[in-house]
Amino acid sequence: MQTADPELVERIKNGDKAAFSELAGRYADPLFGLAYSLVGSAADAEDIVQEAMLAALRKIGSFEGRSSVLTWLRSIVVFQASKTRRSRRVRTAIPLHDHEDLASANDSRLRSGSGTAAVDSRVDAMAMLETLSPEHRAIVVLRELQQMSYEEISRAMGIPLGTVESRLYRARQELRQRFGGYGT
Repeated sequence: MQTADPELVERIKNGDKAAFSELAGRYADPLFGLAYSLVGSAADAEDIVQEAMLAALRKIGSFEGRSSVLTWLRSIVVFQASKTRRSRRVRTAIPLHDHEDLASANDSRLRSGSGTAAVDSRVDAMAMLETLSPEHRAIVVLRELQQMSYEEISRAMGIPLGTVESRLYRARQELRQRFGGYGT
């Protein structure tokens, strides 16, 4: 039986390295998927997840359990992804179609299902996302791909609920204008 997250957190707070390894292993794949969706590069996504896990280990003492561990970790990944974009001075969405990253789309971590149709669908969605600004892209990824509530997105991104709503509305409008029928 799998150890519950709150128990792992308490063990980590008490210095249990095996508990941290278990927690990191449990959430590495979903966090990688989120990071990849935000930055579009497998190498950058790996770096972001590693940095996020290190940050989580440093900040574990401040985790109060007001949200799930996964929501907390997602917020750290969103912050790290934003930091990565700023450090690389990227002001527009990062291209998602270079050969190395498309090849990595076959990686099981990136598959939402099995077979070619799932990979093609994922690549189409990523191509649509690359047309958005980083702020709009993050909102769409968290809401549509990560299935986070508006409140969770607000906490993860450190922005007011109204800003989440307006950015999501604008991002969806932009996608509808460019690709017709999105979200209808």
